[in-house]
Amino acid sequence: MFDSIDSSLPVRPVPASSPEGHDPSVEAFDQRFQIIADAQRPVTPLRVLKHGDSFAVFDPRGDIVPKEASEEGLYHDGTRFLSRFELLLYGQQPLLLSSTVSADNALFEADLTNPDLRRDGVIAVERGDINICRTRMLWDGVCVERIQVTNYRLDRIDVPIALSFDADFADVFEVRGTRRARRGERLPDEAGDVYLMRYRGLDNRERRARIRWSRRPDRGGQGRAMWMLSLDPSASAAVDVSIEYDVDGRHPAVTDISFDHMLALKKGPRERVPHAFCCQLASSSTIFNRWLDRSSADLQIMMTETPHGAYPYAGIPWFSTPFGRDGIITAFEMLWLNPDVARGVLSFLAKTQATTADDARDAKPGKILHEMRGGEMAALGEVPFGRYYGSCDVTPLFVMLAEAYYRRTGDLFFIDQIWPNLTHALEWMQVSGDLDGDGFIEYARQSDTGLVQQGWKDSHDSVFHADGSPAEPPIALCEVQGYAYAAWKGAAELALVRGDQASADEWMSRAERLRVQFERAFWCEELGTYALALDGHKRPCRVRTSNPGHCLFAGIVSPERAERVCATLMEDGSFAGWGVRTVAAGERRYNPQSYHNGSIWPHDNAIVAAGMARYGFTGAARRILTAMGDLSEAVDLHRLPELICGFPRRGREYPTLYPVACAPQAWAAGAVFLLLAAALGVQIDAPAKRVSFSRGRLPETLDWLRLTDLAIGDARIDIRLERHQHDTGVTVLRREGHVEIVTVK
Repeated sequence: MFDSIDSSLPVRPVPASSPEGHDPSVEAFDQRFQIIADAQRPVTPLRVLKHGDSFAVFDPRGDIVPKEASEEGLYHDGTRFLSRFELLLYGQQPLLLSSTVSADNALFEADLTNPDLRRDGVIAVERGDINICRTRMLWDGVCVERIQVTNYRLDRIDVPIALSFDADFADVFEVRGTRRARRGERLPDEAGDVYLMRYRGLDNRERRARIRWSRRPDRGGQGRAMWMLSLDPSASAAVDVSIEYDVDGRHPAVTDISFDHMLALKKGPRERVPHAFCCQLASSSTIFNRWLDRSSADLQIMMTETPHGAYPYAGIPWFSTPFGRDGIITAFEMLWLNPDVARGVLSFLAKTQATTADDARDAKPGKILHEMRGGEMAALGEVPFGRYYGSCDVTPLFVMLAEAYYRRTGDLFFIDQIWPNLTHALEWMQVSGDLDGDGFIEYARQSDTGLVQQGWKDSHDSVFHADGSPAEPPIALCEVQGYAYAAWKGAAELALVRGDQASADEWMSRAERLRVQFERAFWCEELGTYALALDGHKRPCRVRTSNPGHCLFAGIVSPERAERVCATLMEDGSFAGWGVRTVAAGERRYNPQSYHNGSIWPHDNAIVAAGMARYGFTGAARRILTAMGDLSEAVDLHRLPELICGFPRRGREYPTLYPVACAPQAWAAGAVFLLLAAALGVQIDAPAKRVSFSRGRLPETLDWLRLTDLAIGDARIDIRLERHQHDTGVTVLRREGHVEIVTVK
C-alpha cells in the first residue's frame, strides 16, 4: 500500500439541522427564515447545474462535501437528495487542474490528477501520471456522471478510485439554517446492484435516492464504493454513475438513463429550444459577448416548464422556485427581445392568483403570488411559503406587465384571455391593497408567520426613517405607488383597445389622482429625491435609496423632478463604481455588507437605468451599463450574482462579493438586456409596427451591435448599430414585413 492511502472512508455525519437544545420559539419570525451565514462560505466559486425542478451545487472538483454552512448538494422540489458525493483517488482528493460548466450550462467538466504518491518514502507515482475527467449532467429526476481515468505512465498500473456518498434529505430551509423541532425518519440503506437511501418525512412521504453504476464496485460498504482499474500505458477506463431521486416512487421522465443516452438528449432538439431568446445579439467586443452568452444560457436553464407554462425560476440555490416579483421583472428585462417570457409569466400568475382570503398566507382575492414551494417544511406549514402572497408590489406589476406585453406584441387575444385576472388584480389594488382608502397601496402582514417587509427589499430592517428607527406598518413604499400608477394607466389603455371607454376614463382618472398625491406626499426637497416610504402615521422615511429609480421606470415622476432624481442616484453616495447602491452611503442604516441596506443588485440597476432612459437620461444609463459590464468581467464565468457588497470601487481591484448570493439568478442574468435597451433608448410599439431608438448610444466598449431576427408582430428585422462620435448609426440588414425604424437624437 502507498503511505498516503487512508483505507477508511467517511461515515454519515450528524445532520446540521439536529434540533437538540434548540427552541425555535425564542427567535423572531422575520429572522427565522433568513439565509444563515454563521460560518465561512467557500472561497472558490461553486459550480451549478439545473434542469426542471432539479439542481446541483458542488465544488470545482465536482465533489459534494458536507461542511458547516455549505449549500452543496443535489436538490429536487425543495429537498436535498444528495449531501455527500466525494471522489477519492488512491484514498485522497485528487488535484484540480481545471473545471468549468459548458457555455450552454448543460455539462460540468473537470480535469483532475494525482498528487505525488510515496511508497516506503520513495515517490512511486509521480504527480500527473493519472488523469481523471469527470463529466456530469442533470435531467429532471436523475443526475449522471462519467468518471474516465487515463494512465499516462510508461507501464501498467492499478488505479483505485472510490466514491463516498450520503443523503440527508434536508429541506432547503434547513440547509439555509432554519432549525426544526423534529425531523422525519432516516430509513436503513439498502445495498446491492443499486444502492438505495430513504427518508420518511413528517409529511408521511417517502423520499428516495438510488445510485447505480455501469460496472460493479470491487468493494463497497455503507455509503461507499471502490473500483480498482488496471490500465495499460495510455489506456483509459470509465465508470458511469447515475443518481435517481424521487418522492413516493416517481421515476425519471426518461427510461434510459445511461450516460450516452442522456448526453444525446442534452444535445438533442428538445434542449436546443430557446425559451429565453428569439432575437440574437452579437457585438464587436469578445468580453461583452461572453456576458451576453452567459446571461442567455443562465436564463435558458432558469426557464422551467410548469403545469401552467414556462416560468423563470428565481435563483440557485435558495430560490429555485416560482417567485411572482422575480418572474415579472425578468420578463420586463427580456420583453424587447422575447415577449414569450412575459406571456408565460402572465399565464402562470393568472392561474395561481388568489381567489379567497387566507391570513396565514397573506392572501386576498385578486392578489398575485409571491412565491410557491415544494418540500416537507412547506407541506407541513413549518414555513408559510407553500403558496404565499405576502407581496404588495407583485399585483400592480402584474397589470403593468400585461400592458407592456400588449404594447410589445399587439396580442389582444391573450389580453382578453387574462382580462378577468387583470380586473381582479385592480379590485385588490382598490380595496385590500389600499388599507385606509387614501389612494396609496400599503402593506402590513396579516399573521405572525408573514413577511414583515413586503416590497422587493424584504429584509426585516429595510424600511426605516432617517434616524434609523423602523417604519411602523401599514407601510406605503414609493416604488409601489409608481407601479400602481403604471397599472391604472396601463389598464386604461388596454380598456380603450377593448372598447371600454367608461373603465378607461375611471382608471386614467385614478392614475392621475395617484400621481398628484404621490408628488405631494413623497417628494423630499432637501434630499433631491422621493422618500423611501410612508409609515403607518403617513410620516415619510426621508432616506436616499435606489427605490425612486423604480418610480422613474414606472413613469410616475414629474419631468421637472426626474433630472434631480437621476442626479441624486448618480452621486458618489449612491453610485459606488460597480453600480447604484440600494441605500446611499451616509444614511443611518447604510451597510455595504447588508442584503438590502447598501448592497448593489444588478436587476435593481437595470430598472434604475431603464427609468433614467425613459426620461431621456441615456448617458447615465450607459454609465450603469458600463459598470455592470466591468462587474461581469470580474466575476466567475461572467455570471452576475444576485448582489454584491456596496463598497466603493477602488481602482482596478475586484468587487467584494456577497457571501450567500445566488448565482445564477434570473433577474441578474436578465439585467444586461434591459441595461442595453436603456442605453440605446429602445422602444417597440408593435400595434404601430415601429421600433424607436431615442437618444441612444452604444457604450465606448462597443463599436457595433447586431440584432438578428427581432420580431415585431409578424415582421422580422436584422439591425446593425454602429457607434459614432455623437450618435449611433442604424442600418437595417434584413426586413421581412412592414416595420418602421425611427431614431431620435
